[in-house]
Amino acid sequence: MNARLPPEVGGLQSRLQLLIEAVIDYGIFILDPRGYVVSWNAGAQKLKGYTRDEIVGQHFSVFYPPEAQASGWPQEELRRTLAAGRFEDEGWRVRKDGSRFWANVVITALHDSTGEHVGFAKVTRDLTERRMHEEELRASEERMRLLVENVRDYAIFMLDPDGTVRGWNVGAQAIKGYTASEIIGRHFSTFYTPEDQQLGKPAWALQTARTKGRVEDEGWRVRKDGTLFWANVVITAILTPSGELLGFGKVTRDMTDRRRLEDLERSSRRLNEFLAMLAHELRNPLAPMRNAVTVMQLEELPNSALRNCRDIIDRQLRHVTRLVDELLDVGRLNTGKVRLQKEATHMRELVNSSIETVKPLLEARRHALTVTIPADPIRVEYDKTRVSQILQNLLVNAAKYTPDGGQIEIRVEQGDGWVNTSVIDNGSGIERSKLGSIFELFAQGNTLGAQQQSGLGIGLTLARSLAEMHGGTIEARSAGPGLGSTFILRLPASGSSLASHNHSDKAVARPRGARVLVIDDNRDSADTAGSILRLLGHEVQVAYEGAAGLQLARSLLPEVVLLDLAMPHTDGYETLRLLRVQPGMDKTFVIAMTGFGGEDDKRRTAEAGFDAHLIKPFDFTSLIDLLHQARAAGVFSASVDNVGAAT
Repeated sequence: MNARLPPEVGGLQSRLQLLIEAVIDYGIFILDPRGYVVSWNAGAQKLKGYTRDEIVGQHFSVFYPPEAQASGWPQEELRRTLAAGRFEDEGWRVRKDGSRFWANVVITALHDSTGEHVGFAKVTRDLTERRMHEEELRASEERMRLLVENVRDYAIFMLDPDGTVRGWNVGAQAIKGYTASEIIGRHFSTFYTPEDQQLGKPAWALQTARTKGRVEDEGWRVRKDGTLFWANVVITAILTPSGELLGFGKVTRDMTDRRRLEDLERSSRRLNEFLAMLAHELRNPLAPMRNAVTVMQLEELPNSALRNCRDIIDRQLRHVTRLVDELLDVGRLNTGKVRLQKEATHMRELVNSSIETVKPLLEARRHALTVTIPADPIRVEYDKTRVSQILQNLLVNAAKYTPDGGQIEIRVEQGDGWVNTSVIDNGSGIERSKLGSIFELFAQGNTLGAQQQSGLGIGLTLARSLAEMHGGTIEARSAGPGLGSTFILRLPASGSSLASHNHSDKAVARPRGARVLVIDDNRDSADTAGSILRLLGHEVQVAYEGAAGLQLARSLLPEVVLLDLAMPHTDGYETLRLLRVQPGMDKTFVIAMTGFGGEDDKRRTAEAGFDAHLIKPFDFTSLIDLLHQARAAGVFSASVDNVGAAT
């Protein structure tokens, strides 16, 4: 046939054939009308693995997987090609070694110059790599779809540009209550409260997301059943590469629990602030009452009935004061404001201190107290005030829940790096089922007589918290109701450089003869404090406001000043500042006298320049201790140091 073609045409065909033979990225070959291979290029050999000699003369169906051959697909391809002149397809094909590849196939029907069908030209490309990428992309999209659809903690859904819901996951159903069929096609403003709808918040959210790309908001949202929940919402605009808005993605989290926690924390802060103010207001009237009782204790009362009344008032005042202190301590512990001030001491001193405080209650209930403690000093490093408070609470608990005339024992033992202090009573006991909850706040676990006992149920909670702050524990034991109780305080033992002698007698000697100025706007508190100091042998002046106190100070030149903080007009801090600048007053020992007794309050008075902090209502021992501090600071003049005083 080529012999009848012009030379230039024959040369072109030869060059075209050479080109086809040299192509290696495409399999190009010819089939006869029945589908048998009649030509084969280098690309076909590279792609399918057959040499020209191996494949020419074989049917092209050999390239198809068995399932395609069984379905007659190779013959169907040829039929469609012959009918349309051209056919394109993609699918799995088989190499000589049996491996499969994803092929793009183009088959073209060939006709001679007379229009007679003479065969097929077939071009095959290996698209396996592209296919793998597409499969990976589809798999990734499927995983993402499944992930989004099955996330339960987040509501994830799609909106069209107008805000109509177009997608809905199970998290959205769980949070908002709608099934996909119920909500798809409705506007997302359904989730907003009527007030927010009137304010136009849904439209604002979409417009902001459209302008800025995303918007985040928090607020109340509405569930299907009409209930409200606090939601964190993020809306993101979804754009095409050209910047056209396709819609919005919306992610909603139910933050109701966090909101409630924040509300509780705010309420807790307000409660603690209220308790602090309440304690201050309660301590103001308690202070003159305590001072009046102290005056009666310093003066000899000949009438036994009056002495009994005095002692009753004393015990009840101690009880009320302890309740106020416990309320404040609970608030401080909950907010982490309690800071331990550890110092070297003896266990015997801590035990004696706690007994001294609880002694009036023990005597009133006619309890017999036994103390068992090793003769050798147990030297420790604790916060003396707080460990004494623990023991006081355990003793008060034992005294309250033991019938009158009961037996109470304090037993101190040391060993294995621990100091164990047991408070044992033969009182009403505790049900075994309540031993684990007796230390919970406001709990009163005793089953016998619990309802007849006063108290807030916070003493043991405080005791346990303070013990844990020291690295220790408290354990409650009881064989049951009516069989008594044992509370074991277990604290780490620690050595100290204490001398072996006891310092507990320092308050016996009362400093006398100082010039003392009391400044307090509560007249009863000021007058009774002045009476106590006079009975101790001091020269005392009393003022009821800051300005009057400053005027008295210029003539008295006091060596000790008891100064209230919360006074009208000129408060204690301003009075102190003005007092210090007066001639001869720079070394005066000034004591802040206040109903505020938190660590922050003490730090503030110290930073302001006060020498000491005395909490109302103060007891006699605390006042004596501060007067000793004033003497140690050298503020008592020699001329008045030995003025006689009542003891």
